[in-house]
Parts: sequence; C-alpha cells; structure tokens
Amino acid sequence: QLQVAESGGGLVQPGGSLRLSCAASGFTLDKYAIGWFRQAPGKEREGVSCIMNVDGSTYYTTSVKDRFTISRDNAKNTVYLQMNSLKPEDTAVYYCAARYFPRGLIQYLCDGTSPPRHWGNGTLVTVSS
Repeated sequence: QLQVAESGGGLVQPGGSLRLSCAASGFTLDKYAIGWFRQAPGKEREGVSCIMNVDGSTYYTTSVKDRFTISRDNAKNTVYLQMNSLKPEDTAVYYCAARYFPRGLIQYLCDGTSPPRHWGNGTLVTVSS
C-alpha cells in the first residue's frame, strides 16, 4: 500500500530552524514527485515546495524562497524540507503528498494543476516565542 508519513514538526522560536521528513513506503520515489503543503488555521491549504524525482527539479512558493530547501534521499526513500529563518506566519500543519509524475512542470504539483494522489496525516509546526 502506497503511503507517505511526515515527521519532524514541533515548536520553534522565530528565526529558528526545523527539518521535516517525508518517508515513502509501498513505492519507490523513482518516477514520483513529492510535495510539501501546509494549512494554517482559517486558511486554505497551499503548496509550499515540490520536487520531481526524475530530474530533481524543484518549486518553491514565493513566501519561502531562500528560507526553505527541499531535498531527497533515494536510498532512504525520503524527502526532506529544511526550514530556516522561520516566522510566525509559517505556523501550520504541514503535509507531504505524492503523485506519479514522470514528466512535466513540477510547479503543477504544488499549484493544484496536477494535485497529489497520496497524502500523509500532517505534522504541526508552531513558530512562537
């Protein structure tokens, strides 16, 4: 059964860092794309960052560029989201999600054009002093 599971959330002070992990099981990342999405209280879910495993292409939403970095470790079948310089507005439940994605523009996974098919349960990130 194809599953993804997030870990690494928690409470961090403004300006701090966290690394989220997305472990895939039941499939290998080979021709899949993984996205990180978040939903803050009272707001719609948004695509934060996505990565296409075939060529390593990435996408970041404007608000996290130069602060967040998405990466993959194929040997561990895991995708990471390194979050630096965290701000209170980054507080949200963060979800990872997967879709079979052998070609195309990786932005489409994040912006809803080609939405993910498989979702994790989410991990809470709270940025507060």
